Amino acid sequence: MAKKADKFEFQTEVNELLNLMIHSLYSNKEIFLRELISNASDALDKLNYLCLTNDEYKTLNYLPRIDISLDKDKKTLTISDNGIGMNKEDLINNLGTIARSGTKNFVKELSGEAKKDSALIGQFGVGFYSAFMVANKIEVLSKKALEDKAFLWSSDAKSYEIKESQKDIHGTTITLFLKDSEFSEFYRIEGIVKKYSNHIPYPIFADKEDYIPPKDGEKEGSYETRNVQINKASALWKLNKSNIKANEYNDFYKQISHDSTDPLAYFHTKAEGKIEYTTLFFIPATEPFDLFRVDYQSGVKLYVKSVFISDDAKELLPPFLRFVRGIIDVEDLPLNVSREILQENKIMANVKDQSVKKILTELAKIKDKDREKYIKFYKLFGKVLKEGLYGFNNDKEQILDLALFKSSKRDSLVSLKEYKEQMKEDQKSIYYISGNNESMLRNSPLLESFKKNDIEVLIMDEEIDTIVMPMVYEFDKTPIKPVNHSDIDSEIKTEEDKIDESKHTEILVKMREILKDDVKDVKLSSRLSDSAAVLIYDKNDPDFSMQTILKQMGQTNLPKVKPILEINPNHEIFEKLNKNEAMIYDISTLLLDMAKINEGMNIENPLEFSKTLTRVMLKAL
Repeated sequence: MAKKADKFEFQTEVNELLNLMIHSLYSNKEIFLRELISNASDALDKLNYLCLTNDEYKTLNYLPRIDISLDKDKKTLTISDNGIGMNKEDLINNLGTIARSGTKNFVKELSGEAKKDSALIGQFGVGFYSAFMVANKIEVLSKKALEDKAFLWSSDAKSYEIKESQKDIHGTTITLFLKDSEFSEFYRIEGIVKKYSNHIPYPIFADKEDYIPPKDGEKEGSYETRNVQINKASALWKLNKSNIKANEYNDFYKQISHDSTDPLAYFHTKAEGKIEYTTLFFIPATEPFDLFRVDYQSGVKLYVKSVFISDDAKELLPPFLRFVRGIIDVEDLPLNVSREILQENKIMANVKDQSVKKILTELAKIKDKDREKYIKFYKLFGKVLKEGLYGFNNDKEQILDLALFKSSKRDSLVSLKEYKEQMKEDQKSIYYISGNNESMLRNSPLLESFKKNDIEVLIMDEEIDTIVMPMVYEFDKTPIKPVNHSDIDSEIKTEEDKIDESKHTEILVKMREILKDDVKDVKLSSRLSDSAAVLIYDKNDPDFSMQTILKQMGQTNLPKVKPILEINPNHEIFEKLNKNEAMIYDISTLLLDMAKINEGMNIENPLEFSKTLTRVMLKAL
């Protein structure tokens, strides 16, 4: 008696994606075959690894391969592999559900032209569903290695069914019931395989129908069907660089990354000596959707002696290089390498260190030789790269050399080396201002003295700058300092800026007393030319931006950090205040609140600020 099928509804996110696949993502339909072949290759990788490392699987006797067959009459295309296979639970988890977090929000945010971008299909691990762009119905027959039961999964993109079935050998067979005949011709399929999957490490076979011309005396020729291999089945990274064309590198990148755009750059290295390994790294030209997620997917696959080991080992590269895609193939590691071995193994540590140096060195070459390409890279991944400035890692100097910043004097991004080349002769430090609002930073009172003295200041308006720059003390033996720290005033002060403090002693004493609960000190400033007052911070204290970031990171029990209020003694307010000290209380509190506003801070008591401002305006009238 035939087994009854169990019916299932797709997960909500899957329904949304299927709708996207069928109605929107039509710009490059042929990539469905790349995705299905990539899945088949992954299944073979997993079984191959188990056969080498797990005694239970060593009894399996099979030759790994992928087969593609076409039936023009039935309008079907079938892709088969003899890999690890799936049981019922696997079919539900892999084909009915999207496990990767973040996908739901990612799909929801897609709109307009973005929904037509086929480059998005594989980025979040759902390449299988791309087959619904070309098929009305899909059947997946699968049998898991070392298990007896086989299962048939079938769907029309509305819901799916699973029932027990029969299959002679482990692996998966996917049958697509095509919407039209576009993908039912051998030469069309062969062209797609050579374009996207030529360097899948397993042979891909397909039936080719050859025409045999008529022999002497015969009126008609005949057709002969041959099962032929249609890909090279060679590990691209193992080939000699001089024999690989740029388009082959690009196509291999698309295969391993599920991206439909060419990479921005690639670096291919073969190391020989005490430690032998090969690396092939790619820099994407588009931002991975999970780039800023804690649970990002590693983009680098680990092989040992050309045997696939892992594609989710984040230990292969540091987090600040998580945008990199590619391959690391090491000769001298055991095949049963574990995550613990990856973390502690000296060989792997050496490969990791050398890989990081290689990537950073190649990026430096691009920065020096092709600024336009580097700017494109930096706008995509500069924030991530700068994460490497945090802490005390060995690559800090190289990363600092790669960093680019906005400038108070230039329209273009500037490196620290370029900044140093334009420093004034008597300038002691590299100066920067940080915060989250570029316009506010550029117009900050803190820059008035720098503008007057024609000193360049780096504008750092990204959150990561506030976190990492306090840990960067110098570049090429030149100190790097924020403009809002207390010791800067003395560095940029000129003879013209010297102030006779004796004229303002009384006002300073009174303002300190009035504001003692809110500020660490009230000082005269030589850094201001137009503004009346500004907030600065003791060089050992975190400034407002840093305090905000720390709170966002969960540090809510931070001690209160009081700023220093610097006042401009040459401002008209203080000339008049010397003659009318009755106003000093209101003026002091208003100056502090105005200085807070200029820094993007909230006023703690807006109602009191409003009342004070009203009193002062009435007196002015």
